[in-house]
Amino acid sequence: MILRDLTKSLSRVTISGSLDVDITALTASSRELTTGGLFAAIRGTSTDGHRFIGEAIAAGVAAILAETAPPADLPPAITWLHVPDSRVAIAALASAMAGHPWRDLALAGITGTNGKTTTAFLLHHLMKTLWHRAGLLGTIVVDDGESIQPARHTTPGSIELATLLGRMRDHGCRGVAMEVSSHGIHQQRIAGIGFDACVFTNLTQDHLDYHGTLEAYFQAKAAWFHALAADPHGKHPVAVINTDDSYGAALAQALHTKLPVLRYGFGVHCDFRANNLRQTARGMEFELTAKGKSYLVRAPLIGRFNVYNLLAALAAAAACGIRPRLAVAALAQAPQVPGRMENVGNAGGSAVFVDYAHTPDALENACRTLRELNPRRLITVFGCGGDRDQGKRPLMGAVAARHSDACIITSDNPRSEDPLAIIRDIEAGCITPNRLSIPDRAEAIAAAVHASLSGDIILIAGKGHETTQQFSDHTIDFDDRKHASKALRDRAQAISDQRCNP
Repeated sequence: MILRDLTKSLSRVTISGSLDVDITALTASSRELTTGGLFAAIRGTSTDGHRFIGEAIAAGVAAILAETAPPADLPPAITWLHVPDSRVAIAALASAMAGHPWRDLALAGITGTNGKTTTAFLLHHLMKTLWHRAGLLGTIVVDDGESIQPARHTTPGSIELATLLGRMRDHGCRGVAMEVSSHGIHQQRIAGIGFDACVFTNLTQDHLDYHGTLEAYFQAKAAWFHALAADPHGKHPVAVINTDDSYGAALAQALHTKLPVLRYGFGVHCDFRANNLRQTARGMEFELTAKGKSYLVRAPLIGRFNVYNLLAALAAAAACGIRPRLAVAALAQAPQVPGRMENVGNAGGSAVFVDYAHTPDALENACRTLRELNPRRLITVFGCGGDRDQGKRPLMGAVAARHSDACIITSDNPRSEDPLAIIRDIEAGCITPNRLSIPDRAEAIAAAVHASLSGDIILIAGKGHETTQQFSDHTIDFDDRKHASKALRDRAQAISDQRCNP
């Protein structure tokens, strides 16, 4: 694409050199330099891309995007784009390079601490059911309308994101449901993209290792909504907000004169309101009041927190043009979200659920949900990740102790930290006599299953859909669901052997 056409998307830029050059590719990585490409120098948390400008020039790039003025000895064949913020600028160039695909898509983004993945899956299901083809971008998978691949990041970098949205448009998708992480917002990965619906699910303690404080974490998420209010990019975005959440209520109040707001929750002032919730181990049903009408929602999910996810998906679907009556009907066949309160199986009358809950609030929601099924005992197996917010470790320990009959503390992804040190941090809050600490996660899962009795429920929390475990110097294959299934088979076999050999 001709650089002159690309730079039309930049609002502030000082140009040195010719604009009549053909740009073959965009990159912000020194490992992906190509002849004729454009290299964006981005200041990261650990590495400054401006250090690799010389390497990019030597590799034969046609243009440099940077936050500094060009050097005096810049080769005449190189065009230099001097911008205030390289992240914002490369996002705009990437969108232009892909032909601004978001303009042709009903695009819904979901942010919040908990519920992003489930809400995105549910909304994608609604779009796909009613529009036949829809895209999905999130923590677990990427569905481009023709193929499904494992996701690498919750919110891809701006260049990859524009490429994926372009592929979805070209594959005939009418809409896209995507997760929007606080990191993605803060790092401007979604800058320059117009959304039809922007969803806020909730906010609880997480990612303080990155943002520093809970308020900074909230402001990172709120910045997306305020940016869309200031510049909607030619769209008419609707803010879909859980106002039962205190941060959501504050956000809705701040936005109500700037953006259309759809409030959801159990509160009487919600635009999408749930009441009369009834549930069993197989699913739930509740009454929905929306846009002056009432509907009976049935879905094969459990947990009050999933009511919020269903409401968010329904309200976002409405913001994207899907009628509530059609959306409600489609929810009866909603999919099981991998690693989100996933029922792995049972043996000897005990059942195992795997859930991604890795924050105090999410763990409490998971425990409360399973408590509502009236188990004989609730046994919770959990840990905390290394190199992440240490402050939540004793909080998660306290939650597990308060809501479980027995706790087994184990490793999650220790990364560079000592697994035993992480466990000690959790133990400080997990004050209960019915507590074991088993660092090996496979052993912990097996111990929980083999110690269970008829009527017990086992919750394995923290990793959910993940299929690896990260240590300081290596990564191993590890899937909670597979280990739980094996432990259940072993227990079933042991029970069978015992019956045959009394």
